[in-house]
Amino acid sequence: MGDNPLIPKMRLDELLTELQSRLATALETRDRVHALLEAVVSVGSDLDLETVLRRITEAATTLVDARYGALGVIGEGQTLERFIPVGLSEEEIERIEHWPHGKGLLGLLIKDPRPLRLDDISDHSSSYGFPEGHPPMHGFLGVPVRVREEVFGNLYLTEKAGGGAFDDEDEAVVAALATAAGVAIENARLYEESRQREDRLRVSAELTTGLLSGDEPDEVMAVMARRARELTHADTATVSFPLGECMRVEIADGLGAELLRGRDVPMERSLAASALRSGTSQSTPDLRKHTDYPEHLEHVPLGPTIAVPLGKPGSTRGVLSLAKRTGMMSFNEADLRTAEALAGQAAVALELADVRRDAERLGLLEDRDRIAKDLHDVVIQRLFAVAMTLMSTVRMVDDPTASARVQHAVDELDQTIKEIRSTIFALQSPPQAGAGPGLRGQVMELVEAAREQLGFMPGIRMEGPLDNTVPEEVGEQLRAVLREALSNVARHARASRAQVLVGVSEGTLLLEVADDGVGIPEGGRRSGLRNLEERATRLGGTFSAQRVEGGGSRLRWRVPLERG
Repeated sequence: MGDNPLIPKMRLDELLTELQSRLATALETRDRVHALLEAVVSVGSDLDLETVLRRITEAATTLVDARYGALGVIGEGQTLERFIPVGLSEEEIERIEHWPHGKGLLGLLIKDPRPLRLDDISDHSSSYGFPEGHPPMHGFLGVPVRVREEVFGNLYLTEKAGGGAFDDEDEAVVAALATAAGVAIENARLYEESRQREDRLRVSAELTTGLLSGDEPDEVMAVMARRARELTHADTATVSFPLGECMRVEIADGLGAELLRGRDVPMERSLAASALRSGTSQSTPDLRKHTDYPEHLEHVPLGPTIAVPLGKPGSTRGVLSLAKRTGMMSFNEADLRTAEALAGQAAVALELADVRRDAERLGLLEDRDRIAKDLHDVVIQRLFAVAMTLMSTVRMVDDPTASARVQHAVDELDQTIKEIRSTIFALQSPPQAGAGPGLRGQVMELVEAAREQLGFMPGIRMEGPLDNTVPEEVGEQLRAVLREALSNVARHARASRAQVLVGVSEGTLLLEVADDGVGIPEGGRRSGLRNLEERATRLGGTFSAQRVEGGGSRLRWRVPLERG
């Protein structure tokens, strides 16, 4: 038999097929390496952390032909504080009840950060199933992402294209990407920290300028809250102060500001109250679960929150609170440091405002005291000297008309001296900070309030140290009598003018109300006057009401300041 010519041809075909297969594999490997290099370049081309994380997830999904991918960022308590998905539509995302928290299979990767590859997720003992609304998934590849030996998070990939399983090459490619991703994440974090330091310095300079230029504390607080919200990427910022059993929100900026501003939040389970009492910063991953969420905020989805006290423990003045929307990443250590630095400057602003107010009040008191001394030592003495000179001159004037005029001038000087002395008493006893008006101010308010009823403004004269010497009980009775007397003038006198005198002299308080009306009728009703008389009698004083020659009436209500 001759040699079979088909055998060499078959061997050649096999060799060509094998060569073609190896060439295809080499080309595929080359393309994959190129894709990996492009992915590494793409991931490292941006310094914004949020952008870097999403690019890493998208690159990993593309490299292994996975339908779904996600990057889970590990936070406090070894749970996932952020979950960045790729491959899900907006409708699918809306249907998912909640993102994974790092339990079950995902938690296994957190506890044991080594690559994990599965043909079917449901076959693993740590698989707890999927949240409500989550699309079904089978094949799984998980690879840790490290930043300087610290596990930053994990890449999760599912559903390889064509329904196949992930292989060794897929794992090697994603592991290589994860290594490059760690460098990119570290660079982005360093850049972000550097940018945050610059922003903090800029904001610090802005607040310092406001403090030194004498801006009002509320303005400085509003700027601080707005800048703190911007620097920490928060959605809402508030500044609240204790008010009884509540924390009142005085300043609000951002999401829900109009609903929050001016609101009182009970202290029982308030995060701000906890920061106020402890003097240390407080945080919660979900504000709704930590507090009795106010009904007026039910449409404001606030989740991660930090509360930072304004001032040191034991001298906390208020609380700065920053919150993000539900589902957002919790505040990190850098955010907390930023908030604490700004809160420290805000506390300084409050202290400076107090010091400035005290200094202004001290300056005012010194000015009042100086004016009072000048009036007493210079003005009154000169007026008194002029009055004495005129009194001695009266006896030397023979003309009755001229003598009467000089005597009238002496009386006017005497009255002016009394009014100046009354002013001196008022200057030497200013109202206390935070207190209501003194007796002088209360009398003036009553007289001004009577203008509408009377149709004109009554004259008012006050003499002596009313604010210092009149007891509260007597002052209360005085106000009641004055109110009744002015009401009587408005209702019955048909007057065009009225004059009120309130004075303290030699341990006695005098109230006199005179008008130019029709006068007190003979035998008229006197029930109102009887009430005024009874008030005087109870205090050991006297009361009189009489017609004035020429028209009008005069009421005199006189009581001792110290009862025997």
